[in-house]
Amino acid sequence: MIKYVKGDLLLSEAELVAHGVAPGDHFDHGLALALREQWPAMAKDFRHWCHLRNPKPGDIWQWAGAGGTRIACLLTQESAEKTHGNHPGKAKSEYVNHALRGLKQLIEQEKVTSVALPKLATGLGGLEWETVKPLLESQLGDLDADIYVYQEYQAGLKADEKAVAAPGT
Repeated sequence: MIKYVKGDLLLSEAELVAHGVAPGDHFDHGLALALREQWPAMAKDFRHWCHLRNPKPGDIWQWAGAGGTRIACLLTQESAEKTHGNHPGKAKSEYVNHALRGLKQLIEQEKVTSVALPKLATGLGGLEWETVKPLLESQLGDLDADIYVYQEYQAGLKADEKAVAAPGT
């Protein structure tokens, strides 16, 4: 079931946190930066994986850290190498859809009970929520897991993930 919440995703009690990045991302902006600051080994491991595997947009990578922390990086954007700049390229709906399909498989295969994610690919990714929301609902809406979509960031505020929220806008 998808639940729309407001608060600080880093305070989530979900079993898995998912977020969008680009292949080879440096994790130096937005939520990715906050995740890197909290779990520096995760960002280092991601860059190493990218170097070894040369992933493509639409792929997914999962990391497990000490204390049971699990993070899924959904590759929703073009890499900086493709854009000939220092910043990742924009997200595309087909990348988001493919990555969400991979996230759904991960949730089902590993019997994940709860996932927290932002309004995927709408910040630095540049997509409109009206484009992403139907993809998210189509791919994850029928799962038995609780899917917490942080539709509004509020620093330091722990969201009430157990309350059923009305469908987000």
